[in-house]
Amino acid sequence: MSASAYDGLCRHFQQIAHFEHFSALGDWDQATMMPVGGGETRSEAMATLAGHIHALKTAPWLAEALDKARAEAQGDDERANLREMAHQYRQATAVPQSLVEAKTLAGYRCENAWREQRRANDWQGFKPKLEEVIRLTREEAQCRSQALGMTPYDTLLDKFEPGVTQAMLDSTFGELKNWLPELIAEVTDLQLGQAVPQLSGHYPIPAQEALGREVMTLLGFDFNQGRLDVSNHPFCGGVPGDVRLTTRYDSNNFSSALMGVIHETGHARYEQGLPKAWRGQPAGLARSMGLHESQSLFFEMQLAGSEAFLGLLAPLINRHLGLQLSAEGLARIYSRVNPGLIRVDADEVTYPCHILLRYEAEKAMVNGSLEVADLPDFWSTQMQALLGINTDGNYRDGCMQDIHWTLGELGYFPSYTLGAMVASQLRYALEAELDSSLDSLLEQGRLADVFAWLERNIWSRGSLLQTDDLIQTATGKPLSGRYLERHLRSRYLGE
Repeated sequence: MSASAYDGLCRHFQQIAHFEHFSALGDWDQATMMPVGGGETRSEAMATLAGHIHALKTAPWLAEALDKARAEAQGDDERANLREMAHQYRQATAVPQSLVEAKTLAGYRCENAWREQRRANDWQGFKPKLEEVIRLTREEAQCRSQALGMTPYDTLLDKFEPGVTQAMLDSTFGELKNWLPELIAEVTDLQLGQAVPQLSGHYPIPAQEALGREVMTLLGFDFNQGRLDVSNHPFCGGVPGDVRLTTRYDSNNFSSALMGVIHETGHARYEQGLPKAWRGQPAGLARSMGLHESQSLFFEMQLAGSEAFLGLLAPLINRHLGLQLSAEGLARIYSRVNPGLIRVDADEVTYPCHILLRYEAEKAMVNGSLEVADLPDFWSTQMQALLGINTDGNYRDGCMQDIHWTLGELGYFPSYTLGAMVASQLRYALEAELDSSLDSLLEQGRLADVFAWLERNIWSRGSLLQTDDLIQTATGKPLSGRYLERHLRSRYLGE
């Protein structure tokens, strides 16, 4: 192996990783600590940093160095690292630096405005900023399409889900739409007569925070390499050795913040479990956002939605919040299917409907058949069709509720439903290998075995395998939506 080729590339990508570390901390600080008046200066700084990282990823000498390194004898892991380096290079060279900086600046300005304008339900004030972001995202998609020989929307998907195309999603989501509406109807009919404990009351935020931290500890989060804070929109950021989680609290409802913490802890455990030997290298990164969401949804839905795990949560909730909830009562709360406005608070049966809406919207916004000005009407029509909910005039809980589009992250939303599919498939593979149901494993106190299986099959592999190979290796089968249907029918209909 040539020290001047492969080793030089490794040093260069390690430097890129260092700058991306500080970019991630800039994102976290903006969401949690930055004073309101710092928004414009921070936007400009983040745009400059994004331009610098882009320049590093498009350095003129990289193409030749990649060719030289490929010609050298390497092991499988080094070849995987080179593959991921080349992918980053192709992605970066498809877009000019000036556009990267312009879109980053517009995105941060839009996100900063969104924080207050969403709270005020100010669609007219927010609309021009989102229009600018979407205009630049369309321009980016066109540049990528010309450079990569893919459709514009496929190029955006490829940023988050390498190898996934609109045609594949249309087929996968089409199958989902064949059985999901009937399932929602069956479950809601079944639950009509079921009594559900009410969680109305006052839950002090310090007590909720202490509860969240104890649950994170139960889930194996390493506080020596991460922290929990508050933001307008829950997220997991930072880097593997410095993971930053956030949630948002409501003193009248502890459930949303708690499930948000559990969800983000799934992301965090994935980051903290990535291969240490490959930190700072492309092969050491999480494989895709669908894989990332599979881990957060495994924690939130497969684990935290099970009565056995809720049996572990109930004593913690009762101690911190002064309640007397049982595992059975919590299971009724968390298994309640109730179509609602907010994606992040949705139950797992109706959740895919929120993703189907956003998928159709962003496809249309990229190809120009849907303009930002028409987004509220599109949103209300789709919510009515999918979940029977009218959002006319309610922009805050409608098309303004998510942070993703403010930053131009079109192509991300499909990852959530892909993640739910992967999480279900992983759960059944785990049960087969450990020869026990997930509930039984939890009742036996074998939570550590569950995490060890995930670390062995997903976390420690980073991007050393491509997505299809990773899923095939972990589960013995290619990705299939039938495991999600099987999981939902089992949990909610007892089939």
